[in-house]
Amino acid sequence: MQDGFVKVAAVTPEVRVADVAFNVDACVRAAQTACTVHGAMVVALPELCLTAYTCEDLFWQDALLSAADKGLADFAHRTADLNALLLVGLPVRVNAKLYNCCAVVCGGTILGVVPKRHLPTYNEFYEGRHFVPGTTDVVAIDVGSQLDVPFGTSQLFACDELPELVVAAELCEDLWVPNPPSVAHAMAGATLVCNLSASNALVGKADYRRDLVRGQSARLLCGYVYASAGTGESTQDVVFSGHDLVCENGRLLAEGKPFGDGLAVSEVDVRQLAAERRRMSTFDVAASGVQRGYHVTHFSLGECETRLTRYVDAHPFVPADPARRAERCEDVFNIQAHGLAKRLAHTHSSHAVIGISGGLDSTLALLVTVRAFDLLDLDRTGIIAVTMPGFGTTDRTHDNATKLSDALGVDLREVNIGDAVRQHFSDIGHDESVHDVTYENCQARERTQILMDVANQEGGMVIGTGDLSELALGWATYNGDHMSMYAVNASVPKTLVRHLVRYVADTCDNPEETEILLDVLDTPVSPELLPATGDGKISQRTEDLVGPYELHDFFLYEVLRHGASPRKVFRLACRALGKTYDETTILSWLKVFYRRFFAQQFKRSCLPDGPKVGSAAVSPRGDLRMPSDACATVWQAELDELR
Repeated sequence: MQDGFVKVAAVTPEVRVADVAFNVDACVRAAQTACTVHGAMVVALPELCLTAYTCEDLFWQDALLSAADKGLADFAHRTADLNALLLVGLPVRVNAKLYNCCAVVCGGTILGVVPKRHLPTYNEFYEGRHFVPGTTDVVAIDVGSQLDVPFGTSQLFACDELPELVVAAELCEDLWVPNPPSVAHAMAGATLVCNLSASNALVGKADYRRDLVRGQSARLLCGYVYASAGTGESTQDVVFSGHDLVCENGRLLAEGKPFGDGLAVSEVDVRQLAAERRRMSTFDVAASGVQRGYHVTHFSLGECETRLTRYVDAHPFVPADPARRAERCEDVFNIQAHGLAKRLAHTHSSHAVIGISGGLDSTLALLVTVRAFDLLDLDRTGIIAVTMPGFGTTDRTHDNATKLSDALGVDLREVNIGDAVRQHFSDIGHDESVHDVTYENCQARERTQILMDVANQEGGMVIGTGDLSELALGWATYNGDHMSMYAVNASVPKTLVRHLVRYVADTCDNPEETEILLDVLDTPVSPELLPATGDGKISQRTEDLVGPYELHDFFLYEVLRHGASPRKVFRLACRALGKTYDETTILSWLKVFYRRFFAQQFKRSCLPDGPKVGSAAVSPRGDLRMPSDACATVWQAELDELR
């Protein structure tokens, strides 16, 4: 359970209708396999699996009900050595009535029995013929050879070793009603909901079921484990497919597909779920389940490390599926362009000034500006693209900047900054042969001054080009490229910038524009502030200096979006990118990320306006209200432990 990961399993064992002894054996074997082979620590089995769901009027037979009660005791005894919380379905008699129940078992003890609230008695279902609905009140009953077992729907099961792991149960139809019990469970503190189900197979139903479980996990910010009855059930009128699902906050983590192997195993990150709930101020959750009338039973699983098998996206900002990636790119372009269009219209600006270098960021900003002008039906010649060659500008980037400006039909201007910067060196007494930060930043600030002054001349605004990744690392010259009048790329990470430019290259109907954009994509990322090599090539490569952007964007996502600790970020990065980078390299750049992230907050504290496009952003007015003088001691100490 290290770092908040809990391995869970939904399992569909083979059953025989009304053969309790056979079914207990099958459930014990299924639980043992899930725990010992797959490492699961929470295991959900299907609805009424100790008897089978399709017993029909046999549920009126005392022989079957007594066998189920003894079967529960046998199941608890035979799984006592498993280090797991087990949820198993059976019929339970209470005060001359029969309930469709989930028994929660751990260490050989029956911790509680949760009855089904909503009984389907329509179409092929007629549970109301045999069962009565469970109530929210929790009382003590005797069941499975155990006295005083809590019985009722308002129950939570809390893990002593991992406080964020709070388990609740609901059964099948409970999820399909307008107000599922899991809503109240989550508001009382449950982070993991287990559903013991017997949902029959119908054409199209698997898709609906999958969407239903995913949606509920998203709505409740929880993990959701769904175990459904399988092919061992009676096929007299319906067929059961054994559809098993593990979801987390709207994401499908694992699926035992219908008529498959009857197993879905993955790790639910309950610590991340708790962090999401803290972040979302509108998520109304009680400090204790007791406050909402819940009976809370504690259980112990012992400390252990959970081996990760779940998919960790190496590029969380960029969908892997080409169709979804194209859709994402179009959405981002629309947000950027409409944001800029609104600002241009509000300020009555018919001119925009943008520094165009032939690099990725300024290329994207220019493309966004062109789309904004098209949205407003403004003449593209109102876009003033200024190329400002300096000491490190190469022919390749300069040519791409000028060719792209021409292809897009914007007003291209060139201002060579060499003489002005040399004059400034002379004014401040800087030796031009010393290629230090002063040498670099003088060029960046000179360029910004030119852009601002041209904007004043034309009555327009300066469009910022810097991206989210650069802002996170502070890879921007304060009051240089750090400053603009509207920063269209401010919440677009570098890994996504590349795909946005490629998206335009793939979809535009201008072959010349496509050719230029493809060459921009092929150009190394560089600020070009140091002199080129002897053969005229770029000498300053950003990723050699600050690290690979795919690593930093991964770190950024986990830190900003999930609030993950350094140890957890490192662990996830190794899982996602371990085939590309070794652990030493990942840790080295992670330390760089944290050092720069804390040290450079003062630049982010005075960012210009810009549109938020995704769930991670650094605007001081929105997503990141962080003191510029915050200490990194806590994070640094955890990083030091990783050595």
